[in-house]
Amino acid sequence: MKTTIELADDLAHKAKKFAAQHGMTLRAVIEEGIRLILRDGRTKSTGFELRDATVDGDGISPEFADKAWSDIRDAAYKGRGS
Repeated sequence: MKTTIELADDLAHKAKKFAAQHGMTLRAVIEEGIRLILRDGRTKSTGFELRDATVDGDGISPEFADKAWSDIRDAAYKGRGS
């Protein structure tokens, strides 16, 4: 099938350079990219995923439930420095 596509300029330049370096045509590079995406079932880059760093516990201590953050911070640092 013959079709027309638009590529971002930088992507087109990189793809053409890759094709030349690997003795491929631009068509072959594009086809291979499409095959890889279809084979892997990927729809987007996975990117960074933050690991789960939760800890066990019952939440904030009752004594601090209605306190301001500055009060909690002061209690945490009590006796540690000036």
